[in-house]
Amino acid sequence: MNHNFKNLRIWSLSMEITREIHKICLGFPKNEMYGLVSQMNRASVSIPSNIAEGSNRGNTHFVHFLNISLGSSFELQTQLLIANMNNYIETRKTIELENKIIELQKMIAGFIAKLK
Repeated sequence: MNHNFKNLRIWSLSMEITREIHKICLGFPKNEMYGLVSQMNRASVSIPSNIAEGSNRGNTHFVHFLNISLGSSFELQTQLLIANMNNYIETRKTIELENKIIELQKMIAGFIAKLK
C-alpha cells in the first residue's frame, strides 16, 4: 500500500522539527559547524526523508524506513541534550523541542504497529 507522505502527520511534524533544528543550529559556535551542527542537521533531515522514501514501498519495507526514522529521532534527541549541556540551546527551547521529538517518536511507533 502506497501512502502520500505529504498527508502523513509524522512527516509534517518531522519537517517542522527539521526546520527548528536548522534555525537553532545557526546560533551554535563556528567550531561546531562540522561536528554537532552537521550531525543534528543530518539526523533531523533523515527523519522526514526516510518517511518519504518508505511511503512508496509496501508495508514491510515502509516499516523498515520508519524504523530508520525512529532511530534518527533518538539520535537527534541525544544531540539536542548534548547541545543543551554545552549551553548552545536554552533549557526552555530544549524541553520544547524534546517534547516534539518524543511526540513524533510515539506517533512513528504507533504507525509502525498499525502497519504490522
